[in-house]
Amino acid sequence: MKNQSYHNHQRINGYAGLGDYAAIGDGRSVALIAPDGAIDWWCAPNVDSPPLFDRILDANKGGYFQIAPSGEYQVERRYRENSNVLETCFKTATGEVRFTESLNSTFAGRLPWCELARRIEGTKGEVQLTLTFAPGTAACTRAPWIAPSRLGDVLHIGDLMAMLRTPDDMDCTLKDDQMIEGSFTVREGERTLVALLVSQKEPLAVPTMESIDERIENSDHAWRHWTENLTYQGEFKPHVNRSALALKFLLYSPTGALAAAPTTSLPEGIGGIKNYDYRYAWIRDACLIIRAFAFIGALAECKAAFSWLTATILRHEGALRACYTLDGDIVPDEKFLPLEGYMGSQPVRLGNNAQSQQQLSMYGDMLETAFLFVNAGHVLDLTTARLLTKLANECADLWRQDDSGIWELHERRHYTHSKIACWITLDIAIRLAEEGHIETTWLHRWEREKTRISDWVESHCWSEAKQAYTFYAGTDKLDAALGLVWYYGLKVNPERMKSTYDAMVKELGHGTPMLYRYSEVEREESTFVACSFWLVEAWARLGDRQKARDYMNQILETLCDKGNVETFNEMFDVRTGEWRGNVPQGLSHLALICAADGIAGNRFWVKDDE
Repeated sequence: MKNQSYHNHQRINGYAGLGDYAAIGDGRSVALIAPDGAIDWWCAPNVDSPPLFDRILDANKGGYFQIAPSGEYQVERRYRENSNVLETCFKTATGEVRFTESLNSTFAGRLPWCELARRIEGTKGEVQLTLTFAPGTAACTRAPWIAPSRLGDVLHIGDLMAMLRTPDDMDCTLKDDQMIEGSFTVREGERTLVALLVSQKEPLAVPTMESIDERIENSDHAWRHWTENLTYQGEFKPHVNRSALALKFLLYSPTGALAAAPTTSLPEGIGGIKNYDYRYAWIRDACLIIRAFAFIGALAECKAAFSWLTATILRHEGALRACYTLDGDIVPDEKFLPLEGYMGSQPVRLGNNAQSQQQLSMYGDMLETAFLFVNAGHVLDLTTARLLTKLANECADLWRQDDSGIWELHERRHYTHSKIACWITLDIAIRLAEEGHIETTWLHRWEREKTRISDWVESHCWSEAKQAYTFYAGTDKLDAALGLVWYYGLKVNPERMKSTYDAMVKELGHGTPMLYRYSEVEREESTFVACSFWLVEAWARLGDRQKARDYMNQILETLCDKGNVETFNEMFDVRTGEWRGNVPQGLSHLALICAADGIAGNRFWVKDDE
């Protein structure tokens, strides 16, 4: 079996390990399944809906949906090859069973209702299984209740309607009018199905169990068809495909928005306060995911996401906000929910205050994305071209200002990454204009400001002591985000940029490519997975593909040998071997794809004579 994963399924204080969750999704929602057969997180019907199951944020009060052997067992899990359909094998003293789990879709795309299917097959002996269905209360804002219908009991959970479909021979009991418990036995050669159907403010469809079971295979076929038509052919292809499938979880099909992650408030450090709601579309994350999709030939996803992004910015009068809701609205200000938080990590947040920050690197994100789109052989419309011209002029006006930086810090500074991103913005604007994609009226101005930016960076953001570009002007601290701006080094000062990357490995990675985000942050968080892959891509783009390859192998050996089915979180604690942060994290997976693409020698960014 590929992507095998053996798990210690024991919980600590009621919590599974953050790195032990596998994800399933249907194009608008994502469920997280622990190794013990419990779905501890599912926002239905949408990624940003209140959670139907939320035990991951409160082990005592949170909702969950678990099917597991009644006694002791061992677990082995994998995704089907090139698919997001999950298979889990439970091995007990009396027999073995295989679960096949899917948030179902059709060949034409997502269903107009949510259909969570859990097929159980007996493969050896017999296994007694226990089912527990306990819907969450969305932080005490709704009280689930059950009403009978001629097709079965219907659960009302706020404005959701749900129906739990179980085998006819299952012995179920109802506790407190909301929790359902049941038990059943599966023997070798037998096959059964448990399904959960959910709708919101609309009638609930109740398909047959046979059609639900069939759609597991249809969903698997659709995933495999999509993956097998990707164009990436370089090294690390199995890892690239798995990360591509993880990014597909984040594409919100009703609009084309790309969520940063489908979870909220999973801590960057246990007991710390860095617990954020990532169920929104960041300009930065969306653009980088589009970039990764471009590298693997996922044209439909590129087009949908880029079109949504430009339309959303125009809808808000061309003003850039760090993030938007998946429907393109303004993200609500943070509020704290009365939940315990994962392993007691507070606060549990709804909303994100980053939406009001100034982040100058967003200009570069937008222009880079457009550049990749046209370099892949596609054409900009006039509205998008005019928006890009407007953004380039804004960048030329604003680059001297301080901002919150890529890491969304409370203290505004002149962050080096932000300045270099502005240089990249204007360089790309010039190239787009010279190639006839946008207006040429401001070419001279962009050239002048681009030179001023590079002069400023070289004068104010270089440390002789560290032999590196710094975190911000006037400091010797370092920033791993500079792995993203290798293009500046390639065009302006390759030797300084290479020296910076060596300094990052020494100080931020302690001699390894597993990097912390910036100097001194390791006191409160773990290594940032995306930064490590950004380093790999940077070395590959700067011409040292062997060093990039060596680093890539080190990183994958560290991350993929920990019982994880390559559903990457935001951070990895190299000291304990534990995962941290929201999951699946778009930045982690897109960065792996871009790193592999760099090693493969893709030349999207430069002409053959450069």
